[in-house]
Amino acid sequence: MLDPARMDDVLRRGDAVRPLVEEWKTADKRRRDLQSSLDAMRAARNAANERMSKLDKKSPEFAAARDELRALSTQIKEGEAKETEAADESRAQLMVIPNAPHPSVPDGADEHSNAELHVWGTRPTFDFAPKAHWDLDHVGLDFDAGIRITGARFTVLRGWAAKLNRAIISYMLDLHSAHGFNEVWPPAVVRRTSLMGTGQLPKFEEDLFRLDIDDQGVLDNRMYLSPTAEVQVTNLHNDQILEAADLPLRYCAYAPCFRAEAGSAGKDTRGLIRQHQFDKVELVKITTPEQSYAEHESMREAAERVLQGLGLHYRVVTLCTGDMGFSAAKTYDIEVWLPGQGEGGAFREIASVSNCEDFQARRAKIRYRPAPGEKPRAVHTLNGSGLAVGRTLVAIVEQYQQADGSIVIPTALRSYLGGAERVPAKTAT
Repeated sequence: MLDPARMDDVLRRGDAVRPLVEEWKTADKRRRDLQSSLDAMRAARNAANERMSKLDKKSPEFAAARDELRALSTQIKEGEAKETEAADESRAQLMVIPNAPHPSVPDGADEHSNAELHVWGTRPTFDFAPKAHWDLDHVGLDFDAGIRITGARFTVLRGWAAKLNRAIISYMLDLHSAHGFNEVWPPAVVRRTSLMGTGQLPKFEEDLFRLDIDDQGVLDNRMYLSPTAEVQVTNLHNDQILEAADLPLRYCAYAPCFRAEAGSAGKDTRGLIRQHQFDKVELVKITTPEQSYAEHESMREAAERVLQGLGLHYRVVTLCTGDMGFSAAKTYDIEVWLPGQGEGGAFREIASVSNCEDFQARRAKIRYRPAPGEKPRAVHTLNGSGLAVGRTLVAIVEQYQQADGSIVIPTALRSYLGGAERVPAKTAT
């Protein structure tokens, strides 16, 4: 939830945000006006009580003061109901306003204004026309079976594809654990309140899979399939006060992710790039405000470490104000090179690494005590893909494909695959 003190800063995100800000300002002015009126009525009630204490209870003046007090009490009760309604409206408006960008974030309307930070590795070259992953049938990507079992944008992994997927997950978790991240294995189902805490709700409900489970008419009891383990892992500490000495907390987690992709009709309809169900290893950090941007850089390095270990060519871009996610104050996108995508290949996102500052912490009520006896403050939360597993599989298959159809297995994965060095050109699935 955006700190109201930064309301003008959020306007850097573009014209689409301005109506939301104006609606909140209108709602919040009504709340403040009602609060001021209530304060005046309460002061008048106190004054009436004071006058009554000095009057003869049988006097006409006492009766008049008593009638005034009763009328004020009725008005205050009605005013409190209106003030509560106005406060709820103000908060509801605030919940759909995105986070304010960090000053270092470049201005821009869309991805064309993103700033390239650096490129790693050498773009692979081929003496043949590289294929897209969906044309490498022998790998074991069974799109037809996914459609028959569930529907479009669900895929069955068979044979080598299944083995590589499992190896990639294990490699990522082992690597992050070796560099100070504590592994957790969260549930895949989350409550509405958890999604509110990290910012997926209320704004993006159409992108979620809601479960048809009896919520007994209680809104907060609604259950959803998680769109990202960021939700579960960040909410490990919702409604808690942490100690400064315990921060930063660093977590990694594997989880299946589920997204309806309601706004992506016609995008990436082939292959594994945009699926309704996909695997991801997530990184989450909970820090003090003073630590958060140093931790943001190290989280980006942690995500890059995976690609470097696999020898995959990629680049890093800083997202501009118009391309950032709802909860982020600053985001790095890591884009891996896919030689089979389009004419001549393309960079495609494989990870986003974001600092949300106190935006999620204010919503999820995650605080820390700077020192004994001091008032608790909101923590900063960070999250990042470490990485999207399916897209990593795609990058390996496309970057390491050979002229004979075989695929070289990156050295870092071979110990997870019994020492195998290649996916054969033809294999049973």
